[in-house]
Amino acid sequence: MAEETETKPKPMVEVGGKPILWHLLKTYSTYGFSNFILCLGYKGHIIKNFFLNYDYNTHDVRITTGERKKIDILDQGPMAENWSVTLAETGPLSMTGSRVKRIEKYIDSDTFMLTYGDGVCNVNIDKLLEFHKSHGKMGTVTGVRPPSRFGELLTEGADVMAFSEKPEAGKGKPGNVSGLINGGFFVFNKEFFRYLSEKEDCVLEKAPLEGLANDKQLQVYRHEGFWQCMDTLRDVTLLRELWDAGKAPWKVWK
Repeated sequence: MAEETETKPKPMVEVGGKPILWHLLKTYSTYGFSNFILCLGYKGHIIKNFFLNYDYNTHDVRITTGERKKIDILDQGPMAENWSVTLAETGPLSMTGSRVKRIEKYIDSDTFMLTYGDGVCNVNIDKLLEFHKSHGKMGTVTGVRPPSRFGELLTEGADVMAFSEKPEAGKGKPGNVSGLINGGFFVFNKEFFRYLSEKEDCVLEKAPLEGLANDKQLQVYRHEGFWQCMDTLRDVTLLRELWDAGKAPWKVWK
């Protein structure tokens, strides 16, 4: 991804003329969720500038110069978004768990959703949230079936028995291998924050989620539909081709 990410953070890599981050926010807002907190790190100022200038860059504008200088947005149209976006500086070197812990102060509800900024999915957010509320555990992870280069979740029914992110071949814990991997799109109860630390080396996918699984507090929501991460230029090309062909499965909005 170096050709893309030397100049911008990965969530700002574009598909269909919009950052992949925009596609994620559109997915959630389609289901009625419009309050977002972004954990900024590498080149976070680019993400800040995108949202600071969002309305100006996505609408027709009239600029009045001189003494009466002002900028008017002329059309709202289909690009209008009623989003509330908190842009949180969580440190350029912080790992995933540390970043999440540092935005705890902005979470004002008992339940919150969490995902990565570099992948898209057509998971039904309403059903995901309903599943989380139904089992009464502290966390839910969406399990997907991607290429075999990823690690797997070990499960019994809907219970996650072990959480092992990208283990070495043959090194997984004993249990029923589900063939599912962590696709992101988590739902957590707020008490999950006690598993996290603000220390920069706190990795969400290590001690926090491993601990949650060991405490039998993590369940998997099985998603058999589309999921695609964006780790390589090949992945980017695939997503762009799907979008350009009008066959983007993650496009759940009109």
